[in-house]
Amino acid sequence: MLRSILSFVMVVAFSGIVFGQSISGSDHDFSGETWNTTGEICVVCHTPHVQDYTGAPEPLWNHEVTTATFTLYSSTTLDATVGQPDGYSKLCLSCHDGTVAVDNFGGNTGGGEFVTGDHLIGTDLTNDHPVSFTYDATLATDDGGLFDPTTTSSGLGGSINDDMLFGGKLQCASCHNPHDDTNAAFLVKSNSGSALCLTCHNK
Repeated sequence: MLRSILSFVMVVAFSGIVFGQSISGSDHDFSGETWNTTGEICVVCHTPHVQDYTGAPEPLWNHEVTTATFTLYSSTTLDATVGQPDGYSKLCLSCHDGTVAVDNFGGNTGGGEFVTGDHLIGTDLTNDHPVSFTYDATLATDDGGLFDPTTTSSGLGGSINDDMLFGGKLQCASCHNPHDDTNAAFLVKSNSGSALCLTCHNK
């Protein structure tokens, strides 16, 4: 019994779930899908024990990680150095790039369920917000159109750096919380009046 409780606590701690949020019934709830014979919600991405896939930045990650090479966002006005997606962005793209099946979890690599339609981002990221770049005070100063993430409130309780960046980098999870669909598109906060965009951008 104690082992079961500890396993549950570990999954909650490492998956970033906060009580009061709801993945249940959201587009990330795969518990009722025929290909998910476990009937569990968390298992498609997380495992309470042994991680089956190496190289994932999230402890106890349970889903195959993409190995795709992405075409990156580029702009003459972009001051950040953008490389291939890493960290949490790579985990998100491990379904949303369309190269890895959603049912490739628990050691399976031969699934047949792929993301389609509006949920499919693909491997061409040229028309998507850049990710996996360092967002710090230096970038804010160089750019001139960004707030300093170390001193600017995120509107989520702390600074942008504390609440929205991962190791100082902007990732998919900076703006999207995969465990909570309270706001449209799993946004970490409402974008009414472009509020989410204007958290970082000062114009």
